[in-house]
Amino acid sequence: MDNVALFLTGALIAGGFYWFVCLLGPAEQKGKRAVDLSGGSISAEKVQDNYNKYWSFFFRPKEIETTDKVPDFVDTFYNLVTDIYEWGWGQSFHFAPSIPGKSHGDATRLHEEMAIDLIDVKPGEKILDVGCGVGGPMRAIAAHSRAKVVGITINEYQVSRAHIHNKKAGLDSLCEVVCGNFLQMPFSDNSFDGAYSIEATCHAPRLEEVYAEIFRVLKPGSMYVSYEWVTTDKYQSENSEHVEIIQGIERGDALPGLRKFSDIAETAKKVGFEVVKEKDLALPPANPWWTRLKMGRIAYWRNHIVVKILSAIGVAPKGTVDVHEMLFKTADYLTRGGETGIFTPMHMILCRKPEVPMTTPPSASS
Repeated sequence: MDNVALFLTGALIAGGFYWFVCLLGPAEQKGKRAVDLSGGSISAEKVQDNYNKYWSFFFRPKEIETTDKVPDFVDTFYNLVTDIYEWGWGQSFHFAPSIPGKSHGDATRLHEEMAIDLIDVKPGEKILDVGCGVGGPMRAIAAHSRAKVVGITINEYQVSRAHIHNKKAGLDSLCEVVCGNFLQMPFSDNSFDGAYSIEATCHAPRLEEVYAEIFRVLKPGSMYVSYEWVTTDKYQSENSEHVEIIQGIERGDALPGLRKFSDIAETAKKVGFEVVKEKDLALPPANPWWTRLKMGRIAYWRNHIVVKILSAIGVAPKGTVDVHEMLFKTADYLTRGGETGIFTPMHMILCRKPEVPMTTPPSASS
């Protein structure tokens, strides 16, 4: 009888462990399981070293501001976090206003579809997704508009993930993904009918450089919309709490430095764009975007236990626990940024490339 009881207890524990680790908590599209967590393009034995390398940038802050250092900095970050994002967040690595009666997934999709509606693209036209990640927005936008979407991301692992998702969604004929630096895009001048970026250009060391590249590849008369991460007019640089919050967001999200809301339109105009509209989509009547972070705290602790177990038994790479803990701390800073009103991840700017070419082309360094 004792042996039977031990066997049943062991079976129950094993079954519970399998359910807790392997089945619980995959992202909305079931794209990642906990047992599949990796370091992206980084080999498992080097994840901890690369996590340490990521943090070393913050001991040399001037290097983060140097253009040639930023791609490596951002690439390292997305190798470390992409699987965790997919597992716990989904395939769209961005925020959206909370909509009563709508799920997070539906609110996210509507936020993405609004971007393409703003730039008025027709079916069959070619548009650019600047900083596409694993392609969540790309697929929603392609399905909604039937336009051909070309995405660019610095991270090779995200390219491979996007290809898998595009094929699964049956959208690989409309969605193309290119690995490259959005500061030096491998596209011809005047080759796109529209462009958008959703919480991506915040990774650029200087915004005018990426805006100038987008301006270059757009056809005259075409539109560009961006959802930017910025500090708002409530941010006070002399307030130590404000500074702590913003620096916490920067460190946890691979940002060379958050910009002021007032800098965005000025930068767009500087490279030659006409600014059509500018609005913080996080302001009322929109409901708080950070509620998803607050509601996810219980899920975080559950997931953190899973990550610790998987790391302890050698399934997840060493260093995954540190990365997961970093993202949780960052979520707290993001929540505080939203609650204090000093930060928004959805400052929308809608621009047009003029029909008539400028006499002297704008320069990103001017």
